Amino acid sequence: MEYKKEKVRMGVIGLGHRGYEELKMLLDMPDVEIKAVCDVLDFRVEKARELVKSVTGNEVEGYLDYKKVIERDDLDAVAIFTSWNAHVNIAVDAMKAGIYVAMEVGGAHSIEECWRLVRTYEETGVPCMMLENANYSKQNLALLRMVKEGLFGELIYCTGGYQHDLRDEIGLGREIHHYRYANFMNRNGELYPTHEIGPIAKLLNINRGNRFLTLSSVATKARGLGEYYKNSRKAYNSWVQESLKEYKGELPENNENYDMIGKQAACGDVVTTTIKCAGGEVICIIHDCTLPRPRLSNMRVQGTKGIFMADAKSIYIEGVSPEFDKWEPAGPYFEKYNHPLWEEYSENKDNTLHGHGGIDYLVDRAFIEAVKKQTQTPIDVYDAAAWMAITCLSEYSVALGGTPVPFPDFTNGKWLNREPSVPSKYNLDRICWECFDK
Repeated sequence: MEYKKEKVRMGVIGLGHRGYEELKMLLDMPDVEIKAVCDVLDFRVEKARELVKSVTGNEVEGYLDYKKVIERDDLDAVAIFTSWNAHVNIAVDAMKAGIYVAMEVGGAHSIEECWRLVRTYEETGVPCMMLENANYSKQNLALLRMVKEGLFGELIYCTGGYQHDLRDEIGLGREIHHYRYANFMNRNGELYPTHEIGPIAKLLNINRGNRFLTLSSVATKARGLGEYYKNSRKAYNSWVQESLKEYKGELPENNENYDMIGKQAACGDVVTTTIKCAGGEVICIIHDCTLPRPRLSNMRVQGTKGIFMADAKSIYIEGVSPEFDKWEPAGPYFEKYNHPLWEEYSENKDNTLHGHGGIDYLVDRAFIEAVKKQTQTPIDVYDAAAWMAITCLSEYSVALGGTPVPFPDFTNGKWLNREPSVPSKYNLDRICWECFDK
């Protein structure tokens, strides 16, 4: 498919740590031109303007009000890297202005928020893509190929998890102006579902022949942040350390002077969510960010012919694995079923230059390619709404003691017979071999 635009003129809204790093990567793309940068903090705006000038030699407009960016008449797209509670308002205004939207991940605050996204897209026809980078990891794209080629048979059960010790990022969130802090201190549910649910949703054809039916969540007590405030308050994460210096965040040396001593998060330390699908599959995802633990994904894909367990790096395929009822290393399977997008990326790009081992680059390129061709994005507004809705639905269920709650059908029945997705190297519904040279 030919390009309708040779260059994508973009505005970047939200210039915290994530937004600034993304801006650096977008500036490395020759077919992207940054026209405007925006944040509510003026020093972030100036820092971003200096970065653009140092890379391109050009002056770029900076704004404190995102609406000033949306009002411009020279933008093809905006990328939103703000806090979670600002994503939808900005996305809706951009779509109404006819501007493609790339929106960072995050959970919804209400079902109405998700419906606003969907209705705005259906009224305007302007695509909105969630930048869920986990969909483009080497492992998850290889799993997509394995599933589409029938290696696991009919899928029955999948699990995933955001299991990541973020006590310093969350606990010091007040000092470094991080969006996670307010969410953890005031909400109890699956606060960050999209990294785990995104890849699973594509494996199970959610919104294209399948959908989420019901959700049930339970949360443990919250003790991790309280212990952190009482005993540590140390920033292990390097960028949190840098942010403390940047924001001049100061922590008292003794407990007597620290006002967070004795406070606990509202969010349980471990939140477990179970989702039943229309096709009969069950999904279990875990949110675990405020206890000491090394990072693991908890990814599991299980079907009628076999099973893959990410944390054990093991696989078993009945009739294919060399020994009956015995695990074997998954590595050779991932080499055999490597997705052609990763073959191409590995040959042409230095992975060390791009965030999270390359997946930030790939998800951004998926969006840029769609804008250049003026087509639908590989992750569409229906995907974004369904994945984001997990957060507020889980809050309802936790508050009701784990009672199952119904899952809205944001497609309004279109999931039964959706139009084929746009052929692309970045397609997440099938492997589009015709889009690759070999």
